[in-house]
Amino acid sequence: MGIPNILSIAGTDPTGGAGIQADLKSFAAHGGYGMCVVTALVAQNTQGVRQIHVPPVDFLRAQLDAVSDDVTIHAVKTGMLGTAAIIDSVTQWWEATFDSTGAPTLVVDPVMVATSGDRLLDEEAESSLIDFVHRADLVTPNVPELGILAGAEPASSSAELIRQAERVADAHHTVVLAKGGHMGQPSVTDSLVFPAVGGSRPATYSVSTPRVKTTNTHGTGCSVSAAFATLRARGLSWNAALDSVKDWMQRALQGAEELDVGKGYGPINHFPWGR
Repeated sequence: MGIPNILSIAGTDPTGGAGIQADLKSFAAHGGYGMCVVTALVAQNTQGVRQIHVPPVDFLRAQLDAVSDDVTIHAVKTGMLGTAAIIDSVTQWWEATFDSTGAPTLVVDPVMVATSGDRLLDEEAESSLIDFVHRADLVTPNVPELGILAGAEPASSSAELIRQAERVADAHHTVVLAKGGHMGQPSVTDSLVFPAVGGSRPATYSVSTPRVKTTNTHGTGCSVSAAFATLRARGLSWNAALDSVKDWMQRALQGAEELDVGKGYGPINHFPWGR
């Protein structure tokens, strides 16, 4: 394969740090050709969200069909889906477009709960999103989102984080990225947890990096999931992809100080070349 085509289905960030703007940068940084379908227009900046406009769902489907009718899609990453109607529309498009053997890699960033703990989806939409996770090859929740998927309170220890990830991996037959950034430890350990097969679970694969002290962390979740989608489409194993993503994110966080974007939580530097 040459350069893979990667599709982001997500909301916008006009300041460029998160959402489809971050996804497109991450796709490019990892050697993919980025495409995007917009689920929501978000008036936000580095200090917070001001307003959200959701286009009609039939226009969402028109965007999805326009891409898949013309372009071979090698991987899909979903971010902010927002409502049950949007999730259902994406699900219907997926089922109508791909069969079980020809589906591209699907990475789901389950945008359900903010880092602050604030819910971003109502109960109906969360139920639809949990159903959608069944189709994922990889799911990349933050700590509160992993708790919801596991039917538990947010994990307060690394051991509990892994146990919840195992529960989700088995329930949805998908790989789970258990992210340790919120554990508050000097090093950040991210782990790939695999579903058990025939009563035996493949070994969990973990990579640790020193914590970077910075407030420029806006869009890290979006960017990581987009990176995994691209690297997997390029043929890397999940473990090799984690090695690559962790190295890149470490440099992207360190290089964020070179940016001067906004007065709040700034974005990472998606192109930290030379670091």
